[in-house]
Amino acid sequence: MAMGSHLLVIGYGNTLRRDDGVGPLVAEAVGALRLPGVRTLICQQLSPEHSAPVSQAHTVIFVDAAVDAPREVQLRQLTPGHTTQLLAHAADPVTILALARDVFGHAPAAWWLTIPAVNLDFCEGLTPEAQAGFEEAVRRVQTLAEPFIHDPAPMTAVVG
Repeated sequence: MAMGSHLLVIGYGNTLRRDDGVGPLVAEAVGALRLPGVRTLICQQLSPEHSAPVSQAHTVIFVDAAVDAPREVQLRQLTPGHTTQLLAHAADPVTILALARDVFGHAPAAWWLTIPAVNLDFCEGLTPEAQAGFEEAVRRVQTLAEPFIHDPAPMTAVVG
């Protein structure tokens, strides 16, 4: 795919911490749909290395669990942060966008899709609340993917 011609969906979170794994599960489900023009990336946490694939996308959707948000799926538009300074090895979406801009010269249009999480205990599987959010999130990604259907088949990557 040409640089800037596709939608990148990044699902992040820990699949061994119950609802925290909803982001990777959404990205996995979107990848299984094989939507033309859509790439997916699955990881436990965002890191500076993710700025490279982000810089190559036309649009990126960051998908994550939210424990402190309202009990509904939320989709918010993002802009790159003012700084690329990291305080740890993990980063947030606005820092990844800033790194893409500052290091690679392109920060794509970006969205943050958050899904309510009610249980982060050590176990697999989603609570009913997170499962409902998962289903809604996949539908929202499909809607946002509609303009990208003219591109070749998607690619899914799992990054540790």
